[in-house]
Amino acid sequence: MTDPGPNDSPILMTRRGNLAQLTLNRPRVYNALDLALVERLLDAVLACDEDPDIRAVMITGAGKAFCAGGDVRMMHAIAGPPGATPPFMPKLATGVHAVVAALARMPKPVVTAVNGPAAGAGFGLALAGDLVLAAESATFTTAYAAIAQASDGGASYILPRLVGPKRAFEIFASARVMAPAEALSLGMINATYPDAEFRDRALARAAELANGPTQGLGALKKLLALSADSGLETQMEHERRAVIEGGRTEDFREGLAAFMEKRPPVFKGR
Repeated sequence: MTDPGPNDSPILMTRRGNLAQLTLNRPRVYNALDLALVERLLDAVLACDEDPDIRAVMITGAGKAFCAGGDVRMMHAIAGPPGATPPFMPKLATGVHAVVAALARMPKPVVTAVNGPAAGAGFGLALAGDLVLAAESATFTTAYAAIAQASDGGASYILPRLVGPKRAFEIFASARVMAPAEALSLGMINATYPDAEFRDRALARAAELANGPTQGLGALKKLLALSADSGLETQMEHERRAVIEGGRTEDFREGLAAFMEKRPPVFKGR
């Protein structure tokens, strides 16, 4: 799922109105993560965060895969003796973590369009979306146990909050491959679409968010993040403050006017 045409950049960025589409672009290695790709992805995510004209971000993969995780062939080639971690691995993990953190804190909706296999750090990147959409040919696997690793990419934080700690342990420890139907039933993803329709359906869902009440959606995203560590009264205070801030926006007044005039609202993200 990507735009046609050759491009050697590890990340392709396409603007579609208020939506930015970021495409992982190492299709020959199933978009495996190396330092160059992660660095460019972080640059692109930060640029989207800072651009007021971008009101939603969609991340997908070129070719047949979403992301195969860290580049295992590279790890094997320079693994070295036991007791010595290849120096690029901490750098890679740090970069991936910076990407996931930036997506989580970005006050704009993030859609991950999982067009094929998502494994290892690619699994974590997929789950980092506020809205996770999957093609029927997509698969999900943590993969870490297969190479005697635990987890990274934020997956050990996100997955147990979606499926519970015991089921998360089983998914990590078994490294089994899950089809979209199972991921959907477990609450890991939001929707799955036939391959032939996936590109158009995913873009349409992302465009809806990009044309939505951006500040309100950003406030909702923050509230959901805060809820994990807040008691009821604390969370309701966060909500009260969000309502006050939301009442100051142009989009709030547009929403009220559209309701009274019985028409769809036209939000501007302000």
